[in-house]
Amino acid sequence: MSTAFVLSGGASLGAIQVGMLRALIHREIRPDLIVATSVGAVNGAFLASHGSTIASLDELGDLWRGARRGQVFPLEPLTGLLGFLGARRNLVPGGALRRLIARNLCHEQLEDLPIPLHVVACDVLSGREALLSRGPRVDPILASAGSPGVLPPVDWHGRLLIDGGVVNNTPISHAIALGARRIYVLPTGGPCALAAPPRGALAMLVYATELMVSQRFASELASLRSEVDVVVLPPPCPIGVQPTDFGHAESLMTRAQESAESFLSGRPDRVVPLHGSRSGRRRRAMG
Repeated sequence: MSTAFVLSGGASLGAIQVGMLRALIHREIRPDLIVATSVGAVNGAFLASHGSTIASLDELGDLWRGARRGQVFPLEPLTGLLGFLGARRNLVPGGALRRLIARNLCHEQLEDLPIPLHVVACDVLSGREALLSRGPRVDPILASAGSPGVLPPVDWHGRLLIDGGVVNNTPISHAIALGARRIYVLPTGGPCALAAPPRGALAMLVYATELMVSQRFASELASLRSEVDVVVLPPPCPIGVQPTDFGHAESLMTRAQESAESFLSGRPDRVVPLHGSRSGRRRRAMG
């Protein structure tokens, strides 16, 4: 049975996926292919290039521990000003993320990776998904992770591409189309049961976006064919970290690994937790 790992977007919350990956590899669960969006594409590319081993995850964890917002989204006054004035499509230059990706991939072409990797981006003009599986190693990952308005779009054979999370943050459908029959989904978050409403405009916007994304995800899960096994690993809940805050990687990785290991050790077949809560409730997938 072909096994796929599906990694979603979430900016700095991508550290959560490192903990989930450690829990899966500890149980000898490894992917035959990886389908990813946004920061999931960055994590997925590292795994596809370095192999699904604990040693490679230790390296990826070290990268996350050392990451800071200024290294990924460096502020450059001129670029930001031109972006606000409409003279550029981005507020932050993309060179830092490009260099980070290039330094940490061992293969020149996407199709040469030991584990097949497929990343989702969004075509700016058509608004449609673009699944990238071949080509020079950096541009597809940069396109998939290119937060719209923040990072510059990527020119891919005449098409302008931006962050795939805009159209498909958790690309299960592509994993199925590629032949996967067992799918492990590694989300970076989800709407938790709240004790109080989010504080501040940014926190409210992030929470509303999570609700919107989770509703599409729940609808997609409900429509899946019964012959496909889907396991959604529960992220730590509540998280309490903004997607722009890169200072909590160690805590996020540790909590995510503990949560995933607990879930995997006790889960029945075909369990899909659609909503997080402090009590750790689980729901069976429909169909």
